[in-house]
Amino acid sequence: MSRKKLILSAALTGAATNRSHCPHIPYTPVELGEEARRAVDAGASIVHIHAREDNGVPSWRTEVFEQIQEEVRKRCPDVIINYSTGAIGLSVQDRIKHLPVTKPDMAAFNMGSMNYAIYSKRSKQFHWNGIFENSFDDMQLVVKTMNENNICPEMECFDTSHIRNAVPLRDMGLIPDNACYSLVMGVMGGIPATTENLIHQIRQVPDGAFWQVIAISRKQWQMAAVACTMGGNFRVGLEDNFYLPNNEMAKSNGECVEWGVKLANMMGREIASIEETRAMLNIPMKE
Repeated sequence: MSRKKLILSAALTGAATNRSHCPHIPYTPVELGEEARRAVDAGASIVHIHAREDNGVPSWRTEVFEQIQEEVRKRCPDVIINYSTGAIGLSVQDRIKHLPVTKPDMAAFNMGSMNYAIYSKRSKQFHWNGIFENSFDDMQLVVKTMNENNICPEMECFDTSHIRNAVPLRDMGLIPDNACYSLVMGVMGGIPATTENLIHQIRQVPDGAFWQVIAISRKQWQMAAVACTMGGNFRVGLEDNFYLPNNEMAKSNGECVEWGVKLANMMGREIASIEETRAMLNIPMKE
């Protein structure tokens, strides 16, 4: 088992859920800044952020991203900021227009088109049902924009084919060596969150590449434990899962990170500091 330090990410808010699902989800730039501080104080070195309007609806206004960045930097000057570029029903140009202005340390983009849904077995109906459209042309535009602005790409891979989709982009020289493979599991339309599936996904990642597991819902903790034993990294936070391993609803992203640290330590892994994470991922501080 690898003993290298584990990089812990925190996804603060997401876009699909709201306070009717969890009352502690942050909406405003100030709330996101406070949640980033709680996550960093608990041990996270990367904060993944979706922008929202003050009423909680998803936002793609550049000025909102700028306000978020200001509030996060006030409280966490060194943390690695990772912005989303994923959305349903929005052009790729609108999804990336904030990047050249804010120039975050990292940004996430989806590595293929897919059905994306939330289905309830109890009610026998879909609560969310859409299509992520991410053509190879769109992916090239996204990653070129990141490269031009010195932004480390985080490739969100919801299925095995998405890992494969990185191959031509890497062959074209568009994927830098420090790019992150995020193995997203448990989304309806993507690969289920099982130990066998995660091991299979890990084996598809190029040797030496940085990877983390992002498991949706309560399976998060099981998949995080597998990632620990396989020498990888994982993400926690209210975007992915509201519930702690003791089945209590988390009151903040800080609580999610605290439990992530406990789990990693139990599995024999130390948590990387922000400075160590920046060195490991070759993401220097921006002026």
